[in-house]
Amino acid sequence: MTNAEKILNRLDELLDAPVELTLYGRAALLLGYAKPKQEYALSLDVDGVFWIGQAEELERNGNFWEALAQINEEFEDDGLYMTHLFDEDQVVLRPNWREVRVLIARPFRLLTLYRLADADLLLSKMMRYDPTDLDDLAFVVGQSGYFPADVAGIVEQARLPDSEEIREQVMLCRAWLVRQGMCSP
Repeated sequence: MTNAEKILNRLDELLDAPVELTLYGRAALLLGYAKPKQEYALSLDVDGVFWIGQAEELERNGNFWEALAQINEEFEDDGLYMTHLFDEDQVVLRPNWREVRVLIARPFRLLTLYRLADADLLLSKMMRYDPTDLDDLAFVVGQSGYFPADVAGIVEQARLPDSEEIREQVMLCRAWLVRQGMCSP
């Protein structure tokens, strides 16, 4: 069982009400694709994105936040955690990201798991211009079958957080994609 599966299985065991969770990051790459890279199984965390208001809904309905705290405490000695949970306006995504999520079918009791669609995973990986995220970005482009013009169109649809640093990172990643032949200029 991978680290992401350990975290998510335990979350499902602890929940007392239904929860929809949308993954991004390496857990999404690991669980959301038929042939993920083996290194994705080594990731120590699970990252998620919430639609606006979902975090508050989870506070009102059920024990999600308490279950999350318990998981982080239980797995602390193993270095596993689930703390990177962001509202949609903090992540580079397309406006319709929620409608096009991809279901990750798992035999959970109360947890319904999704991953961002290929285009939104691509955009989310453009938030940091570093070797790991660039490698993940290339994986998503390769898995999606996108042509360079497709990637350019996706980048044009991006809704960027109000952060100059993130805007700079996206531009660096876009330039890298162009240099790699994965994005039209």
